[in-house]
Amino acid sequence: MELDARQTLILAVMVLFLGRLLNNKITFLQQYNIPEPVTGGIVASIFFSVIYFIFDQSIDFSLKQRDILLVVFFTCVGLSAKFSTLMQGGKALVTLLFMAVFYLFIQNFTGIAVTMATDLATPVGVLGSSISLSGGHGTAIAWAPTFVSDFGIKNATEIGIACATFGLVLGGICGGPIAGYLIKRHKLSSSCQEHLSVGTKNEQEKITVHSVYSVLLILCIAVGIGLHLHQLIDSFGINLPIFVPCLFGGIILTNTIPLVWKKLPWPTGTPTLALISDFCLGLFLAMSLMSLQLWTLIDLALPILLLLAAQVIMVLLFIIFVVFRVLGKNYDAAIMASGYAGLALGATPTAIANMTAVTKKYGASPQAFIVVPLIGAFFIDIANAFVIQIFLGWLS
Repeated sequence: MELDARQTLILAVMVLFLGRLLNNKITFLQQYNIPEPVTGGIVASIFFSVIYFIFDQSIDFSLKQRDILLVVFFTCVGLSAKFSTLMQGGKALVTLLFMAVFYLFIQNFTGIAVTMATDLATPVGVLGSSISLSGGHGTAIAWAPTFVSDFGIKNATEIGIACATFGLVLGGICGGPIAGYLIKRHKLSSSCQEHLSVGTKNEQEKITVHSVYSVLLILCIAVGIGLHLHQLIDSFGINLPIFVPCLFGGIILTNTIPLVWKKLPWPTGTPTLALISDFCLGLFLAMSLMSLQLWTLIDLALPILLLLAAQVIMVLLFIIFVVFRVLGKNYDAAIMASGYAGLALGATPTAIANMTAVTKKYGASPQAFIVVPLIGAFFIDIANAFVIQIFLGWLS
């Protein structure tokens, strides 16, 4: 069964409503700050898997609009990124980046250690570590042919997708509880009086039709700048996801136009921009998670679960005892810790969803919403490429 764009959108919105309903009804989900799209998306993917097993009928979704939502979301993040805030987070950016690169080595050594205790081939330890977890689905698919040709792992694509899929879910589940634990344990609170970077605490805050029109106009211009930047970067042979230059398009606009036209109303820090960010992120995650084909992972379930269990334990220990402490043991450090859980196990949107759920409950952290996306959307992928090459060289 194949659903068109309209039907996919309808289902995605229903998944979001389901996630919100379950989060409101189940205390556990509220207590541990599980994002609503993650809750609804997991339930939906399980439901569609049951349909597949009972009726032997798979459901294919039209996901073109999902990519557009991701571009718009990261452009919104860019429009929220003032250089003044970025400068304040400069030390945190460098510190977290160093720790994230260091953890890529730990992640791969953990995967290799698990293969030594199971029947999995040693190269699978790398495939199921920084390639599929820190790298995500795209990186796993891109590297799979190398494992097939060089190491004889015939089902490399399936293994990579399996690890990336479970990592996406686990990253969304772990982030909120980590932040909640750290905030309560160390009695932390937000000292920032700004609006939330994504979403709003109070849905009654003033949002007008005019403010929406203004934000849409600025978003379109920022995306246009990002598209031209993408073409320029591509001409130099540098391959980046299209949302990265769009993120910088937003950063460029928000740090130039208000300085030239100081009386021009600008959306940075406004409820309207936060609302549009939340809208795009929620739909993106709902579409991503509800479209997971969990039945393709059954044959690999046990060894993959052992591998992922080891990775989850390792990342939790690393975040609580290293990341949080090195970043300063403050509120921003706790929020970045929840985001880093999403990065290390899933993807940048998962990291943002984690931080969004936590900040809606405990308060804003603009620094975290600049540092974590920059690391996840740009720096970590470049570092990961070099780390992967190092480990593949050792395995060869």
